[in-house]
Amino acid sequence: INSKVKELPDQNEFSCFVAMVETLKNRINDEKLHLDNIGLVIIDEAHYNSFRKLLNSFKNAFILGVTATPLSSNIKLPMHQSYNELIVGDTISSLIDKGFLARATTYSYDVGLTSLKVGINGDYTVKSSDDLYTNTIMQEKLLHAYTERSLGKKTLIFNNGIHTSLYVYETFREAGYDIRHLDNTSSAEERKDILAWFKKTPDAILTSVGILTTGFDEPTVETIILNRATKSLTLYYQMIGRGSRKLPGKDEFTVIDLGNNAARFGLWSEPVNWQHIFKSPEFYLENLRDDTEIELYFKYSMPPELRAKFAKTAVVTFDVDEEHKLIIKQNLRSKVVLDKSLEQHAAMCVDNTETLQEAKSLGKELDDDIDCRIKRYAKCLSQCSKNYREWLVDDYKLKLVLLIGKKYREKIMNEPDE
Repeated sequence: INSKVKELPDQNEFSCFVAMVETLKNRINDEKLHLDNIGLVIIDEAHYNSFRKLLNSFKNAFILGVTATPLSSNIKLPMHQSYNELIVGDTISSLIDKGFLARATTYSYDVGLTSLKVGINGDYTVKSSDDLYTNTIMQEKLLHAYTERSLGKKTLIFNNGIHTSLYVYETFREAGYDIRHLDNTSSAEERKDILAWFKKTPDAILTSVGILTTGFDEPTVETIILNRATKSLTLYYQMIGRGSRKLPGKDEFTVIDLGNNAARFGLWSEPVNWQHIFKSPEFYLENLRDDTEIELYFKYSMPPELRAKFAKTAVVTFDVDEEHKLIIKQNLRSKVVLDKSLEQHAAMCVDNTETLQEAKSLGKELDDDIDCRIKRYAKCLSQCSKNYREWLVDDYKLKLVLLIGKKYREKIMNEPDE
């Protein structure tokens, strides 16, 4: 039943009908169709709830909703209000073991998301996502993640906004990579040409917004990049699912997560208690880890290019939590942790440079490491306001400059005369 089928003079000629929700609703409202003897209604993508408006038209039929994620897209319309029972099929891990799906290897890159805003639909707004993901740091992080984990692989990049996707397109194009951009403003002809190019090009990169999460099937995809954060469990599974199709010679695919999504929902193949989600969706959503909590557990990893600048230092890591435990056992003040951290940072800068100016400049490149250490330290204090944490960062950086100067003078004085 589509735009060409306006009415059915004799329903009894057919035993099965296929229709889009809006088309079917219009035909029924216009009294063009009289589907009186329907015994079974099968609803695809049942979590969208769009078929609810037609349920009263099939009061005598069995209703079977099919979805990979039985969590309603509208929290005010939970699925258990429309369906009496949830029948759960094989888990993703079971389908992988049975050879139906490819196995995902996920690489997560920590991203600070506290600047993101949540819209009325319960997910992050396009505007706040564009502001974050178009900045230089995030574009560099994306490019680094691609070259580190996906270079030469057919890659599909998901973004939250068109603005971000266009930035991604330009960033990769300027870096010399073969990439195309696709969104819902692309014409049917453009979409056809781009998808044909993507299919036949082994190392193709396609950056997109929204339209490829459903109804798109390209088994040759080797890497999925989530260049966005989402609070939608359904969208999370849909995006990763685009890379899960198996082919001869393709048993695995790569997932690059740049939105803390795996920390929020768990890995794609991990078991999920769908019965609990079906019965108590509000409880599930309310207990998702929020961004502030997720960021507390970030572990800073120094980028390789920065680590190379500290080649003379054997250990550049510092476990704030463990140091704090030791300090407390020794009945010392908590600030001793920061003093020890400062000593390490200052020594790193002086030991790996020749002049005081070089040492101070190197210290400025430790901002991300400092921010991470202060966050961990603030967590150890239990109660710590945002303003106090910001003051701690500023105070730390000031003390680092002074300590670098002190250590540099000591270094000069201890050098033997020639």
